[in-house]
Amino acid sequence: MKKSKRAPVIVDTNVPVVANHTNGESLECSALCAARLYDITRSGVVVIDEDDLIFEEYRRHLSFAGQPGAGDFFFKWLSDNRYRPDRVERVALLEDAERQGEFAAFPTAPELSTFDRSDRKFVAAALTHSEKPPILNAVDSDWWNHKELLAQHGVVVRFLCGESRFERD
Repeated sequence: MKKSKRAPVIVDTNVPVVANHTNGESLECSALCAARLYDITRSGVVVIDEDDLIFEEYRRHLSFAGQPGAGDFFFKWLSDNRYRPDRVERVALLEDAERQGEFAAFPTAPELSTFDRSDRKFVAAALTHSEKPPILNAVDSDWWNHKELLAQHGVVVRFLCGESRFERD
């Protein structure tokens, strides 16, 4: 019997950073992120872009040595496997000819004009990939603030540390 392929995911940089437990997040949140990253390295598939914009953002925040934290381990694994199409799928992010500096796949909705520019590559990667993989988020409230509008455009965000951390009375 052929083993079925795992569904791909996109990992926002805050997930491995939180997994390293160096930014003051709760131990529970760090452990949840570390566990999800470990699962990806064991048998998952992660999506990045062909121009390595996502990879370079990881590089600025994580260690090629693969230690001391779980996020660094994930980054080392990604670095070692980024050209293995069975583990890391790469998508081409095209620039929008009419919106200089924007990705063609990023929605043009005016309500998304306040969405963090540095996170737009993750949205564009999700919308460019044929399976529209979910984006994993740990603690970035911008994803929460725009989740409904992103969902309307086909972007699924999974909140690893729980949605309740973002809800307000």
